[in-house]
Amino acid sequence: MADKKAKLESKAKKFIKQEYVIWLTTIGSDLAPQPRPVWFIWDKDSFLIFSQPHAHKLKHIKQHPNVSLHFNTDKTGDQDVIVYVGTARIDAAVPPAYKVRAYMKKYKSGIQDLGATPEQFSGEYSVAIRVTPTTLRGW
Repeated sequence: MADKKAKLESKAKKFIKQEYVIWLTTIGSDLAPQPRPVWFIWDKDSFLIFSQPHAHKLKHIKQHPNVSLHFNTDKTGDQDVIVYVGTARIDAAVPPAYKVRAYMKKYKSGIQDLGATPEQFSGEYSVAIRVTPTTLRGW
């Protein structure tokens, strides 16, 4: 059993390093799941995501901080299933996205593709969300 857990953790670390998007699922005011793709980085012991200040996900997180995160699977969905369950919070202590070196390294070209500078992006996506995982599931 420990070997299976170690393999899953290893696979999850690989996905964190390689994947460009992760799906964040919050709970809406109607208590229905609300999945959405988001940009992310792994920052010490948690996922760091930036959001627009008026996005519904922020209201959802304030009302129901339990969330899940998952990656896309292979074409058949039979392998490489990685799901994190965790707690989300708004983290006002995080500097703007353009000052987070790992975030800029990963998404600088994506920001350019949006027709924005890093500073413009950071002004629009000005709220940091930190998701601390509590459970890892998958196969």
